[in-house]
Amino acid sequence: MAEAKSEKSPFIGKQQAPVTLNPSWESKLPPHDSNGKGSTSVLAKLGLPAPKDKFLIVFFIFLLHGVGTLMPWNMFITAKSYFEDFKLGPNNTVATEVSYRSHFMQNMGFASQIPNLVFNWLNIFVNLGGDLTTRIVYSIIFEMVILLVTIILAMLDSSQWPGTFFWATMVCIVLLNVCNGIYQNTIYGIVASLPIKYTGAVVLGSNISGCFTTAMAFICGEIFSSMRTSAIYYFVTAILVLLLCFDTYFALPLNKFFRHYETISRSSEKKSDSKVQLNVPYWQIFKKASPQLFNIFLTFFVTLAVFPAIQSNVQRSDPDFVVGKSHFVLVTCFATFNVFAMLGSLTTSWVKWPGPRFLWVPVVLRLAFIPLFVMCNYVPPDSVRKLTVFIDNDWVYWGIGIAMAYSSGYLSSLGMMYAPQTVHTKYQTTAGMYGAAMLITGIFSGVLFSYLGPSFVV
Repeated sequence: MAEAKSEKSPFIGKQQAPVTLNPSWESKLPPHDSNGKGSTSVLAKLGLPAPKDKFLIVFFIFLLHGVGTLMPWNMFITAKSYFEDFKLGPNNTVATEVSYRSHFMQNMGFASQIPNLVFNWLNIFVNLGGDLTTRIVYSIIFEMVILLVTIILAMLDSSQWPGTFFWATMVCIVLLNVCNGIYQNTIYGIVASLPIKYTGAVVLGSNISGCFTTAMAFICGEIFSSMRTSAIYYFVTAILVLLLCFDTYFALPLNKFFRHYETISRSSEKKSDSKVQLNVPYWQIFKKASPQLFNIFLTFFVTLAVFPAIQSNVQRSDPDFVVGKSHFVLVTCFATFNVFAMLGSLTTSWVKWPGPRFLWVPVVLRLAFIPLFVMCNYVPPDSVRKLTVFIDNDWVYWGIGIAMAYSSGYLSSLGMMYAPQTVHTKYQTTAGMYGAAMLITGIFSGVLFSYLGPSFVV
């Protein structure tokens, strides 16, 4: 009891320290359960009631960061028509021996995920400079600079140098995703130390990101007749979203709910071992969380094996289908995936079934989506399909797309929520980072697999 009285709360008394705009979460996790209730013994000793997230401010901040973490990726893949038909289309460029548009979606996915993969894994084991705030701040700043370069490329007439434009775009994508890999992994590390629903907020935000970019692609395309002008305003919106993420991150330490968990974290660190650095058992954490890490990996592998490389090249079979030819891909591929992945993610706020033990069952069953999409009217760019089209009903294809998207959002959210809960509270931040790294590994593996798509039908 004497020891409890000697500890000063940072929220009461005359010794209150000024609020610092530097959330410090360096691989530390407050002990709390999945419902967000703090460890009773620690709270009792601190003499603090558990504050509530008033107006869900922290929840919406992390939801916004979820939008920001996938904004660059979604912006580029949804701009398929801008890259393949306008900038690299045969009618808009000089004739070249190399067809830069044939595997553009696969090449873009590969360029996106290589740096994302490397830096997500490095971020777990290596201090990439500074605390978590430094990583997030500089990542967002560099992302905005690279998006500005992308806008400048959109302004220029690249019809005489399609090869230069292609490689300049790929370099931008690589650099953008170096920053994004650090940003995404760090956000998942921070949110793993909060109640489980805040991890769900980040995943939900990442799915809303796709809906937002699809809506912006449609709006810009309808408002501006020029593809060039449309692309410029389209990429500007990504910069505005990242500016919002930048500002709201510095609002976190001003929030009592967020500071509460930081206080518990500091108290836990003092109690664990006075000034001895925590020796993180990385392999033990990985082994303990491996069932959920497998679920995360396989969910994203299947999703990226078919979306967007294969699904965005499924053509309309019925000329009288309700969705016109000009909007068929935007609606049945990008809008459908992003809306239903978001709804699937949102569903986990109310339903969490199956539990951690049996989540692998629906995850493995999703492998069936790969042959199903190949059996649809999938025709790779600049190719002639030789395989018989087994599914020539556009409504059936659309239904398959809805099921794939919904299950992707739902199962990935459950996996990301369950992963940090499999280990001791001290190591949940590391488990959260492992989850983010396996997410990217699944995406990268799926992108690599999608290169095989044309060989199935041509």
